[in-house]
Amino acid sequence: MSNEFTYRITTTRFDENYSPSENSRTTTNFANLARGEHRQQNLRRTLSMINHRFNDLARRDNPTGDRYTVELEIVSAELQFNSKGEDHRFPLIEILDIQIVDRDTGARIPGIVGNNFSSYIRDFDFSVRLPAVNEGSSEFIVPGDFGDLHGKLFQHFLDSEAYRARFEVDPVICISVATSRTYRRTGHHHPTLGVEYQQDDYSLTDEYFRKMGLQVRYFLPPGGVAPLAFYFRGDLLSDYTDLQLIGTVSVMETFQRIYRPEIYNATSPAAEIYRPTLEEQDYSPTPIIYDRVERSQLAKKQGTYTEERFMKPHRELLEQWAARYPVLVG
Repeated sequence: MSNEFTYRITTTRFDENYSPSENSRTTTNFANLARGEHRQQNLRRTLSMINHRFNDLARRDNPTGDRYTVELEIVSAELQFNSKGEDHRFPLIEILDIQIVDRDTGARIPGIVGNNFSSYIRDFDFSVRLPAVNEGSSEFIVPGDFGDLHGKLFQHFLDSEAYRARFEVDPVICISVATSRTYRRTGHHHPTLGVEYQQDDYSLTDEYFRKMGLQVRYFLPPGGVAPLAFYFRGDLLSDYTDLQLIGTVSVMETFQRIYRPEIYNATSPAAEIYRPTLEEQDYSPTPIIYDRVERSQLAKKQGTYTEERFMKPHRELLEQWAARYPVLVG
């Protein structure tokens, strides 16, 4: 076998009966919700919030507000390669895929894949490598090649036969705005995504995703209280239908209300000039149990796993492959 990288995609239904497998990333946010004595209640409430938000945004020909149901699948991408004469596999990323069910017509409408993006290599970069580089430093240091390998592997995956055989459109990764940046409302209003905001400067996360070939725009959806960050290839506003965009908003705004209620379940909506903070006291927690401390601890644990099982033993191969792969930025 040659040293070419290939990918294997598997999917798992994410519903109220979902239970993380032994092979699933334990830091994945949806896995966090699916553990403990409240797991099924957590999942049921989360899915109900998603469906309610979707129908709230998709009001056209939907007078009773229950026309659509959102179905989710966890998409796991595994990197397959040969190193030192042996075949190896390593989990690359996990994301959510959306299917929209029209209960009036019975049609199943593909949504946008990419929601709840998580990555072992990103855990290594942010929870292992970056702290090590900055240990004992008087000022914050970001290596010039920070995120290069991860970005190239992500783009290689999107251009792979495995991805293109499974998905028709590029992913959109939607996450929280950065608490280190200030956002200003613009005069642009999109009928589905809402009011656009612009940041005062790119965050470290913005730069990291840029190396994945992704641009970023920020929108505060109708009825929401804080902007969401949308990372994408191509044209966010013309490459996807309104229902597809609504699917991404309904899923990710729901998860952010659970993960970061101080921002996304705040009592007051974002002002014209907005600086998000997790110190906000005027917010309503959701009834869904989510352990942020565990998430942080496991990120470091899995970053260390990546270092020991992937980065160190295959460093030479990874460096050679990355040197041949072209640099593409968003």
